Amino acid sequence: MSILECRNLYKGYGNKKVLENMNISVPSGKIIGLLGPNGCGKSTLIKMICGLLVPDAGEIRVSGIPIGAETNRLISYLPERTYLNAGMSVTELITYFQEFYTDFDPHRARQMLDDLKIDPQAKIRTLSKGTREKVQLIMVMSRNARLYLLDEPIAGVDPASRDYILQTILQNYNPEATIIITTHLIYDIERVLDEFVFLGFGGEVIMSGNADDVRAQYGKTLDELFREVFRYVQ
Repeated sequence: MSILECRNLYKGYGNKKVLENMNISVPSGKIIGLLGPNGCGKSTLIKMICGLLVPDAGEIRVSGIPIGAETNRLISYLPERTYLNAGMSVTELITYFQEFYTDFDPHRARQMLDDLKIDPQAKIRTLSKGTREKVQLIMVMSRNARLYLLDEPIAGVDPASRDYILQTILQNYNPEATIIITTHLIYDIERVLDEFVFLGFGGEVIMSGNADDVRAQYGKTLDELFREVFRYVQ
């Protein structure tokens, strides 16, 4: 069974369509890149899967279940912007997540904090923007979810930390779960992707498939193929 099904999705704001007639099926146990230019609807789609936005038409199912309270328990979501309470310490944040999410693993969170040398007693407000984003990713990846939705997880961190963050993603999720990553930094993440979806303006699926098959067929990296495809897409 697919972990995620989107059927005939439409979302618009006034006269502006964001997603139109979108159909995708996402298998379990994969890391998938949701890739496209700014304004193509990537974040809108992620928010609809989380139930934060409602489609104007169409249907979304997670593990065969329509979007709602039951599917929210299966999803661990990393938004594009930091939402952490600046007055909390990192330790207090761990306690909060542990109380709020029954699938949260505090031992995993503390290990990742230690690996990144982040002081668990530090207040969120004292951390740099990049470190706050690392902390937020650690909280998200410390849940034992079925579907991880990561909206631009490496955009705000320095290049030296990106490899560690990608390793964190790879090593700290159930291999039967699925991770969907949105990003414009395709070169940095493509080596961890099993599959990809290219979204064009208006939310249409331009191309999708297995990342390794594409490299073999076209003799290009995903980053090179993306640049070629979107050179002509308006």
